[in-house]
Amino acid sequence: MKINGNEIKPGNVLLHNGDLYIAVKVGHVKPGKGGAFAQVEMKGIVNGTKLNERFRSSETVERVRLEQKDFQFLYQQGDMLVFMDNETYEQIELPEEFVGERTAFLQDGMMVTVETYEEKPLGISLPDYVTLEITEADAVVKGQTASSSYKPALLENGLKVMVPPFIGTGEKIIVDTSEVTYVRRASEG
Repeated sequence: MKINGNEIKPGNVLLHNGDLYIAVKVGHVKPGKGGAFAQVEMKGIVNGTKLNERFRSSETVERVRLEQKDFQFLYQQGDMLVFMDNETYEQIELPEEFVGERTAFLQDGMMVTVETYEEKPLGISLPDYVTLEITEADAVVKGQTASSSYKPALLENGLKVMVPPFIGTGEKIIVDTSEVTYVRRASEG
């Protein structure tokens, strides 16, 4: 789908010079002389290269819509992650580095969204929040005020996260998967 240069928004996937890029930042510039243009900071989806381009409003650029499909995480086999399409029961394997450090958040049966372009997987979205148990948390130091800093805690998946002083070992907490941060205590029940 062709769009004008001034219609590019952050998050758009663009086909530029034969490669796929995601628009990270878009600034609209209106110089005193000449026509207005969009200054677009892009990141290559496949190779991760950064690119700064100017697009005039009269120029068109190819905007790509990625296909999104839900898959269920089954298991990890070596450095490969195995997912299943719940509609067709077809399984796909993705390398662990495709998910990156967020691999630690994958849990048996977890639903994820895989983005593809022409059948080639390009990205994966995990649930925004997961519930995890704390396996180790530092004890609260007497005299520490409630408003004082957070303390480190080790989660059941091996990741460390900073938690408030009142959270202890064995408690379940909700963690933000993109920021890897404590959100709140998981409600019992």
